[in-house]
Amino acid sequence: MLVDHANIMRRRVLQGLGATLLHSAIAGGVVAAPLSGDRQDAEGSAGKPINRAVEYGQQTLPSGIRSRRIDNNCGLTMHILEAGFELPRRPCAVLLHGFPELAYSWRHQLLPLSDAGFHVIAPDVRGYGRSASTPVGFEDDLVPYSPLNRVADVIGLTRALGHQTVAAVVGHDWGAPIAQWCAMARPDIFQSVVSMSNPFYGSSVLPLRTADGVRAAAPAVDVAKDLAALPRPRKHYVDYYASREANANMWHAPQGVHDLLRAWYYFKSAEWKGNNPFPLKSWSAAELAKLPTYYVMDLDKGVAETMALEMPLKAQIAASHWMTEQDLEVYTSEYMRTGFQGGLNSYRFLTSEDSDELVLSGRKIDVPACYIGGANDWGVRQTPGAFEGMHEACTRLLGVHLVAHAGHSLAEEQPEEVNRLLIGFFKDARKWS
Repeated sequence: MLVDHANIMRRRVLQGLGATLLHSAIAGGVVAAPLSGDRQDAEGSAGKPINRAVEYGQQTLPSGIRSRRIDNNCGLTMHILEAGFELPRRPCAVLLHGFPELAYSWRHQLLPLSDAGFHVIAPDVRGYGRSASTPVGFEDDLVPYSPLNRVADVIGLTRALGHQTVAAVVGHDWGAPIAQWCAMARPDIFQSVVSMSNPFYGSSVLPLRTADGVRAAAPAVDVAKDLAALPRPRKHYVDYYASREANANMWHAPQGVHDLLRAWYYFKSAEWKGNNPFPLKSWSAAELAKLPTYYVMDLDKGVAETMALEMPLKAQIAASHWMTEQDLEVYTSEYMRTGFQGGLNSYRFLTSEDSDELVLSGRKIDVPACYIGGANDWGVRQTPGAFEGMHEACTRLLGVHLVAHAGHSLAEEQPEEVNRLLIGFFKDARKWS
């Protein structure tokens, strides 16, 4: 089924001292970054423009996008990429990434959405990228990663940036539940919502009248036990991601983080020819076993072993139109530094009974909503019935779109179509608000 920010630094100083000054400032804990609105900078060794206003992706992110580190007043300094900051009083659009992603995953959306009139903010969410000053450990406090604390992170960030309302909150993968919680918990702030890949699930519902003897719903079948008992023993990825061993398996993968991520992104994309989703009939081991092994894994394998079997060939890598080696290096360098536990903590809440999301029991999403998925993304269908039931979760679902030739990373795989759909929805949502 996914923060650092920096204050303004004078352009001339950074141009004179170069990237060395920026990196040394980051290493020394200085909260600083260039805030020039100009859309061009010096050229790199290959003759390409270097964007010194960003902390990562300097060779790939165009000027007009900048990094900042922002204290969100909720105990976290978040790194953001932003665009459309030149003019005051623009409506705000927040883009929330998933796992294993970064704010960088929205690199193709930042400028087009800002050109449509928005101040666009894409944070490295809690536990990821430059919002993680040190690697997150399994034993670290899990409470800051709870659903409502995720909402508070976004509210604190946008208020710190001067926005009392958010015109649109957009989430992909793990960013999608965060966006949905924002819309359910504070519809007075979040005026519209887009969920990408993950359908709108709605809120958990606490049982009624159990004090009068009305029995709660029967517990679900033990799918983990049933998956393990299949002729080809399997396990659900959420259970594995929530385990203590998952972070080390990914962070210290025998093939290295670079190849792990290369295979991961390829395996879940439209480029992998096995991604042809169809509706599953039920939440049962027999049906779930039809999912690819990135969702329902072989029982004896971790993520590293699973991805090693799906490493694309050199020719396939060279032909990839959406994840270049420069792009992959951004992800690789960040995850090599932080590890994966910051993202994996979200899965631990899925397997816990301690989630504060129950405070939203019975809530629907009442603000204008839009769903965008990839036609080749099993994330759309991995939970039986969720895609078909979105109108139950949203009272104003204005659009449901499946983007052709897009897998899980649809904003990167088919950015032009995603941008068209987002801008169109933003316009429609403002008419409804």
